[in-house]
Amino acid sequence: MFGWRGRIGLLVPSSNTTMEMELHSYLPEGVSLHTSRIPLKKVNEEELTKMVGYSIEAAKLLADAGVEVIAFGCTSGSFIGGKDFEKELEMKIEEEVKVETFTTSTAVLEALNILDIQSLIVVTPYIDEINQREKEFLEENGFTVLDIRGLGIEENLEIGRLSPHVPYMLAKSMFMEEADGVFISCTNLRTFEIIEKLEKDLGIPVVTSNQATLWYALREIDVRESLPLGKLLREF
Repeated sequence: MFGWRGRIGLLVPSSNTTMEMELHSYLPEGVSLHTSRIPLKKVNEEELTKMVGYSIEAAKLLADAGVEVIAFGCTSGSFIGGKDFEKELEMKIEEEVKVETFTTSTAVLEALNILDIQSLIVVTPYIDEINQREKEFLEENGFTVLDIRGLGIEENLEIGRLSPHVPYMLAKSMFMEEADGVFISCTNLRTFEIIEKLEKDLGIPVVTSNQATLWYALREIDVRESLPLGKLLREF
């Protein structure tokens, strides 16, 4: 059976074309990934809020595959309700399906903490209203957002079409000496090819939504394997 070391369940927005591909490309041998999709086409507050309502039914289908952990794989969808929204969402899903659940936002917060990143720059593909929500969420959780910039894209399919050099160049243009790290937000934004390069070029840790989600999921199923995806997965 696939997943003899561990089986990860993933709830992913229906229009996301990146997250599954990035996670599959770095799964350690013996770890399997099983996915349910939840409806989302536009990354705005209204659609993100609606999408969350479908998560429990989709999670029930994942539970049928005997997954050991479920990741809610949408950054904006797990911070859109403000501080502690991600914890409430995890609790609701766990109560219904009896499978340990975490969100991408939870994974990102844990990654920033373990890397001792307190002051950060944030790169996103989002429109301004979502960036403002993200800034508030991070600051309510004790982080200092030195700068946050988005690409103003609302159509999620368009986000998935972006080359990884786009967030790479934006992060480099935003760099400032007082930053402890960089966070590149959105599970539909391709980043795995640039994490190591950005860390070498900027000299600070880089956290991305998909990288943090993979790291957290592997820890939850007790698979401790070093992967070339930045300091987070090489050292922690």
